[in-house]
Amino acid sequence: MLCSRLLAALPRVSPCTRSFSKTSIPLSGHNKWSKIKQRKGAEDAKKSILYGKAARDILAAARNGGSPIPEENSMLATAMRRAKDAGVPKENIENALLKASKSKNDNGQAVTYEAMMHGSVGIIVECRTNNINRTLSNVRETLNRHGARQAPVKFMFHQRGYLKIAIDSNDIEDLFNAAESTQCAFDFDEWEDPASSSSGIELSCSPDELPKLGEALRQYVQRNAKAERLVSEVRWAPLEDQGSTEDEKDSVSTLVEALEEDEDVTCVSTSLEYSPLLGNA
Repeated sequence: MLCSRLLAALPRVSPCTRSFSKTSIPLSGHNKWSKIKQRKGAEDAKKSILYGKAARDILAAARNGGSPIPEENSMLATAMRRAKDAGVPKENIENALLKASKSKNDNGQAVTYEAMMHGSVGIIVECRTNNINRTLSNVRETLNRHGARQAPVKFMFHQRGYLKIAIDSNDIEDLFNAAESTQCAFDFDEWEDPASSSSGIELSCSPDELPKLGEALRQYVQRNAKAERLVSEVRWAPLEDQGSTEDEKDSVSTLVEALEEDEDVTCVSTSLEYSPLLGNA
């Protein structure tokens, strides 16, 4: 009875409740990583374009310069030196040279495939192969994987002879005299590359007249220590300037890189690569 009275006299204590609060913590580390990741992705894309162009230049130089051996082919030696100066890794240069050598020594058959991407982008894939079924299967699989399909697209292009010469501006008139002495019809434009501090002239002509014009300029370059013949080849050139979104350009570029990884593929041209110089008939 006494215990009951004592308990009743004690003050009642409310149970202590613990409250929790949530505070949003800014994920600065995550945001920073996202920015780094985006920047790295953009840098990787630029490198991929640079490396791909260097590989194409080396393959074209080996094919059109007459030899996959740099000591016997000044165009190839120049292409390799320019790739090295641009920061292209040694392994990439050696792989391109190996592919060029294999292509030159392989007496396979030249074949061309046409494809369409995004419903309007034309793609021409040039190959040299000793097994057409294998090459067709590989090209078709790559096209399908990137959302492209085989389709006739040559009507979007025409073939043009193309030459690119690095030369001092003071010597341009002499180069023109050498070109005009061939009596070949040609268009021309000046080019400049701030990254390498080089400049020169680009010339476009009919494919039939490329050997004659190219030989005259080759002889001129031999006489001029400051001049370099960088490119001499027949190209599939788009007839019209084609508008496209950045996403379309990126996806087409990714497809071109995938196709060029195939050992049988020697050159890939797309209708997004319009040039006023080469577009002229």
